[in-house]
Amino acid sequence: MTVTGAVIKNIIRKLLAGQDYRSEIVTLLDAEFLQYVIAFFKRVACAKLENKNITVDWYKKELLLSASLTKEEIAVHSGLNMKTISNMYNSTSKKIVLEASLEHYDALCDAIISLTEQDDFDVTLTIKFRNVSVDLSINESLIVINTLAVKRSALRGGLWSTAGKQVEKPLMISLCALFQVPKKYFDQGNLPDSQRESDFYLFDDTGKGFPCEVKLMGKGNPESADAVYARGSRVLIANTLSDLNKEQMDANGILWVELKETDDYKRFEHVLNALSIPCKHFTGDLQRALDKILDSILSDDVQDSVTPEAVLRESEQTEDSGSQLLVEFE
Repeated sequence: MTVTGAVIKNIIRKLLAGQDYRSEIVTLLDAEFLQYVIAFFKRVACAKLENKNITVDWYKKELLLSASLTKEEIAVHSGLNMKTISNMYNSTSKKIVLEASLEHYDALCDAIISLTEQDDFDVTLTIKFRNVSVDLSINESLIVINTLAVKRSALRGGLWSTAGKQVEKPLMISLCALFQVPKKYFDQGNLPDSQRESDFYLFDDTGKGFPCEVKLMGKGNPESADAVYARGSRVLIANTLSDLNKEQMDANGILWVELKETDDYKRFEHVLNALSIPCKHFTGDLQRALDKILDSILSDDVQDSVTPEAVLRESEQTEDSGSQLLVEFE
């Protein structure tokens, strides 16, 4: 699962402006799902054309038992997701996935046959590919529809998780750049292994690292605060925090920034001051500043991961470059 740099940029813009960023993920989800649907229908059409004399089991032969399929594809084609298989069998080896998928597929076929025998209705899906039409019976159609529903669910879970992980570092670097923090106080390029569990680290003049957590979540998600305590984090950046979350973090000396309203990002200056990290008050135009910052750390290409710290390492070419700013504002 990948997220484009352009989408990450838009998410960061909306987070720092106190806007709902979720529409960006939904749009990307729709695009990825529709691409999958088209590719899947082509595969189904070709499979049935090549097995004209085989009954419903043409689907099992081509979309479950083919040696070219990955275990993830097998699971989805049977109507299962990998998490369900993992929970049921404590394993996701290809052998286990195939066994579980075949068992579930046979049960699904039996349920569909029982359902269609009881009700007097019919559904036919017609797929037209290269001027050749392929008709799917009601049983075949329901299997395909179920597969697409499972796939969308899998895409949704994976995309939200991936987006959250890929936004973490660019968001933190953007905040540091907004408040003109010199690069050496947030350079992630040389973290020791003991400091790689947290999403991000800030550093003071002594080199002491302060672990930071970034949590993008919906309303009232208490798990966000739990991760802060479990990892011993000093700072939490989130788009939604409950009053109880805030009270608990204040009581435990954890600094937090909630990105919910227009100017909430400015609280990050308070965090920097509390950690004795040099910074400057930001009074400029937020979106103009982000134009400059985001272009310096992200491209608009599709990417498997976002590693803006690599950009910082490449720019460190002079002895004192760590004291330089990522970007300078007029």
